Formats: sequence, C-alpha cells, structure tokens
Amino acid sequence: MSAADEILDIVDEHDQVIGQLPRGEVYARGLRHRCVFIQARDAEGRVFVHRRTPTKLVFPSLYDMFVGGVVGAGESYGTAALREAEEELGVSGLPQPRHLFTFLYDNGSGRSWWSAVYEVRCELPVRPQAEEVAWYDFLPEAEVERRLGDWEWVPDGLAAYERLKVFRSDGSGGAGRDAG
Repeated sequence: MSAADEILDIVDEHDQVIGQLPRGEVYARGLRHRCVFIQARDAEGRVFVHRRTPTKLVFPSLYDMFVGGVVGAGESYGTAALREAEEELGVSGLPQPRHLFTFLYDNGSGRSWWSAVYEVRCELPVRPQAEEVAWYDFLPEAEVERRLGDWEWVPDGLAAYERLKVFRSDGSGGAGRDAG
C-alpha cells in the first residue's frame, strides 16, 4: 500500500473522529487529521535533525528537527509516536516516547491538523529510512538554533519547536492541550 492509500481518521476542532479517508484524499481536500512530532535526542542530548527526501508527499526536501508523521485510523497518538520514531530512525526497542503537549496547528490558509509533541532518548545507532530521510545528524541545541534562519524548515515542525521552547521555559510544564 502506498502512503497516499493509508487510511487516516478525520477529526473536528475538538480532536474527535468524524470520518476516515485515504491520506491522499485527506491532503488533497485539506481535511483535519492527527500527526505526531517526536524530538529524538542521543545519549549526549543532541537533537536528531534531518532533511526530508524530495519524494515526500508533504514538505519535500525541507529540514525538520522532529521525526514523526500521521496517526493512522484507529491508532493512538502514543502508538503512532513509537511507530514513527522507530521507522524514521531505523531502530527497534526505543522506550515509549513521552507526551509533552498537543496543539492544533493551522498553516494560515485554512488547513489544520492536531499535533501531539513527544520526546524520546535514542541511544541506539540510527539507520534512517532512505525513502524518508535524505540527510541527518545529531546536532547540539545551539547549532539547531543557529540554523533556524539558514535552512528551510517544515512549517509545522518549526511551529512545534517554538511551542516546545516555550513549554520547556515556562516552568509549569505548559498546558497539555492548546487549540491555538
């Protein structure tokens, strides 16, 4: 089955399932669905950063500081986070990623998707999927910050990263869910 044929849950503004359709149709019609973003760090605390392949359905050839993807129909965010992290990093046996917060991402042109942000420590040697990842490295946080203005980043990942910085700096742990 191709990625475009994968069945996704369609959700409303409250993240409640209202239908199911193939991913290709969901993207073409701009329907709200669910995604996971997992920040993977190595044993030294460096962030896994990669450039997406030019064949990706969404945001081809852009940089990302998260691994992740869509949540399949009937799949929980947590299950999707572990599956996507292991698939994209090319490992098995990761610990369950830790959920940090969920927000409704809006791309500014009427399309939105619920986005659950996770973190995971990956101390295993990574072998990213060649069909997903064109380049990768584990970078210190300061290097990621330096590259924010230089590289073209996936917009939803950049939004998740900015929210993650606020989440980590506000001291309260941030809100678990945010619709803005």
